[in-house]
Amino acid sequence: MLDNPTIQKLTEYRKTLHQFPELSGQEKETAKRVQDFFSRLNPDKTITGLGGTGLAFVFQGKDPGPTTLFRCELDGLPIKEENSISHLSTIPNTSHVCGHDGHMAIVSGLGSYFSTNKPQKGRIILLFQPAEETGEGAEAVIKDPKFAEIQPDFAFALHNLPGYPLHQILIKQGPFAAASVGMSIHFKGRNSHSAHPEAGNSPAEAMAKTIVALEKLPQGIEKFSLVTVIHAELGSIAFGTTPGTAVVRATLRAFENETRDLLVSYAEQLATQIAEEYGLGVSFGYVESFAATHNNPEAWQIGLDAAKKLNLDIRHVEKPFRWSEDFGLFSSHTKTLLFGLGSGLDHPQLHEPNFDFPDELIETGVSMFAEIAKTLHD
Repeated sequence: MLDNPTIQKLTEYRKTLHQFPELSGQEKETAKRVQDFFSRLNPDKTITGLGGTGLAFVFQGKDPGPTTLFRCELDGLPIKEENSISHLSTIPNTSHVCGHDGHMAIVSGLGSYFSTNKPQKGRIILLFQPAEETGEGAEAVIKDPKFAEIQPDFAFALHNLPGYPLHQILIKQGPFAAASVGMSIHFKGRNSHSAHPEAGNSPAEAMAKTIVALEKLPQGIEKFSLVTVIHAELGSIAFGTTPGTAVVRATLRAFENETRDLLVSYAEQLATQIAEEYGLGVSFGYVESFAATHNNPEAWQIGLDAAKKLNLDIRHVEKPFRWSEDFGLFSSHTKTLLFGLGSGLDHPQLHEPNFDFPDELIETGVSMFAEIAKTLHD
């Protein structure tokens, strides 16, 4: 699919991206590096500033046909890397320990392929999306007026998955990754001198009761759902003062958007009842909202056929993954397929400080995407 010099160039490019990660929404230098790489590939159109720092490169066929989008992510994570590699992150407390550098290398390799193998019909869109990790990037791209220029008929993406054999394709029709949202519950009581706690109204007991009760909410929901309390804060460190405020933060997830929204409703009802019991004010905040990723049957079949043609090891996933991917929002707008690419049985897990993307996967990812493109555009 790609010659050895091109693969070597992509590997070096991936390692450079790894050294200079940027957080969600701040990927200006990363976008510049991607644009520099594509300047030699002569795409028919380049769209910059898409959904913030996003980029899209268009390769146009001669004949009418579908528009197919292949998407990767620009952003890194606020995690300090702990690795003994020559291309260690040079940015303090920031790293590509999710493999987005590798995903970018794959889609850039696809650009190298299309620079000399233009599609016969339709259009190929290579999207480098910002802010995946916060769940904000896909929405920003889709809401951007420039997205109307590249509205796809199909959209494909992959994610490397440690814990599975190297190069294995993990694929599933229907729900593939969970919907989730970060919820903050704010309780408002009243401070007092710690010598006279009865004069105030501390939210401490309400906070404790909420923490315990939240994680039991899924027991009342028939379909899979999960509440994980990730943080709680009570008052401030002032030994002469009782707390007057508290906040509980949790991630709520389910395999369907509707079930996640039901879980949110239950959580709000629970917190409101507890606040009323203790005479507290209560309010809610939400961040990092991810839609469920739902694989379209037609897109799934195209991806499955591509893996078969390449004689790759295929694993049919029975249950959706519990993690979330904001590619799920594209599922609401077009026919999508997100599939997994095994990155090694004993490879460090995603978001662990010693993770590094296996460069052997670059060629496999490019081959999968190129084979998918052949089905739709040759």
